[in-house]
Amino acid sequence: MEIKTFGVIGAGQMGNGIAQVAATSGLQVLMSDIKEEFTAKGLANITKNLDRSVDKGKLDTAERDAILARIRTTTDLQDMDTADYVVEAAVEREDLKFKIFRDLDAICPAHVILASNTSSIPIGRIAAQTRRPEKVIGMHFMNPVPVMKLVEVIRALATSQETFDLTWNLCPKFGKTPAEANDFPGFIANRILLPMINEAVFCLYQGVGRAEDIDTVMRLGMNHPLGPLALADLIGLDTCLAIMETLYDGFKDSKYRPCPLLRKYVEAGWLGRKTGRGFFTY
Repeated sequence: MEIKTFGVIGAGQMGNGIAQVAATSGLQVLMSDIKEEFTAKGLANITKNLDRSVDKGKLDTAERDAILARIRTTTDLQDMDTADYVVEAAVEREDLKFKIFRDLDAICPAHVILASNTSSIPIGRIAAQTRRPEKVIGMHFMNPVPVMKLVEVIRALATSQETFDLTWNLCPKFGKTPAEANDFPGFIANRILLPMINEAVFCLYQGVGRAEDIDTVMRLGMNHPLGPLALADLIGLDTCLAIMETLYDGFKDSKYRPCPLLRKYVEAGWLGRKTGRGFFTY
């Protein structure tokens, strides 16, 4: 199947990054969100990223303009009836993702593959919302999308080999390296990463160390480029909590219990970089 128009649901941090790499690969991109202010902000972020590449000599202005010309925005989900492949990159809420997939299933032609950028929700549960479970797959990009090379490709029980192969082969076209994961809560990346972050929050909660010292230990002692608490702030503490809750609900294992301090920060609206305050102040 030839992909000419690539649909992206969500113009936020992940969505606009996915739109950027898809447009850079030469595809026409349709980026959707519920408000024009969200799509405008997403497009502005893409423009800023591309301008930075021009300043560094990685792109020329003509290439930047061509990439931007390939991106259209919309607030009407119905417009996705023109897409050949759609990736959902909405917030990590199961009820919202389920509704989006029910709507996309009704809007998109039967041949269209519907992928989710979910961080943790099993793909089989999302696929069950549609009449095309064989054409539903996980395509989990890493943040920030234009920089990070990995894409987890998650095959649900009903995902067809054709759907898997097409998605796998898209990754190198986007400049990414795919890794296959089977359909368990959190997949590979967040099943390993988020419990580590959660344990770092427990260390802060129990007074084992200050936030600065916890992150210094992991950066300098374990050679991590970013400490776990700073990384949580980058991801968004609400997203971290949502992933931990998915792991806890999915496995019913106490080792995935979200730290009470993480929940308190989210309830206080201290979500990390996007709100200016998390474990650190921005």
